[in-house]
Amino acid sequence: MPRTLDDARRWARLGTELFLGAVGTGSDEPSALPGWSRAHLVAHVAANADALGNLVQWAATGEPTPMYASPEERAQGIERGRALPAAELAAWLRHSADALDKGMAALGEGEWRAAVVTAQGRTVPAAEVPWLRAREVCVHAVDLATTVTFTDLPDDFLKALCDDVVAKRSAAPGPAVTLRTPTAAWDLPGEGEPRLVTGELPDLAAYLTGRGTCPGAPVLGPWL
Repeated sequence: MPRTLDDARRWARLGTELFLGAVGTGSDEPSALPGWSRAHLVAHVAANADALGNLVQWAATGEPTPMYASPEERAQGIERGRALPAAELAAWLRHSADALDKGMAALGEGEWRAAVVTAQGRTVPAAEVPWLRAREVCVHAVDLATTVTFTDLPDDFLKALCDDVVAKRSAAPGPAVTLRTPTAAWDLPGEGEPRLVTGELPDLAAYLTGRGTCPGAPVLGPWL
């Protein structure tokens, strides 16, 4: 079943709550992302809310407002953020999340259909913004490497995530893989005979996003 705007907004709120609850106090401790501390990850998620807020503003006003001025500006913002005192970083995280949620709540039906451009250069309707945020906060809540795992994420979100990742990976095929859970299935096109990979939904979501392994599964390249 295709995800809806209401689904994406629900997942975005849930993911934000999970991320905020998982942040903890050890901001200098490593996250699950190589080379990044938890402070890096918090700054990244806070900056992402501000950036997606730019797209919401674009949809509301019709004035083009890019997510980031440049990739360099994006990276510099994360570095500045991760160096903030813990209380200031936490305040930025909460304020940016609240502002994004309020901005989305104010959009009308026509504004949700407005075309905006993502940081990857894709032109999408503004209705894609809640999904981009849901994906960001839910997956990065796991990346904090504190309390949240893929088993804490709802099945409908995990299925939508797998749909999204499979679509992106299919555009740049690697090894052919057939993925099966008790309730869902996906096919990754690619080279050679498809390798059958079975498991529970959280395990396959972790594998597809590069955050887990499955027995007998080939190594996949980067997802985003």
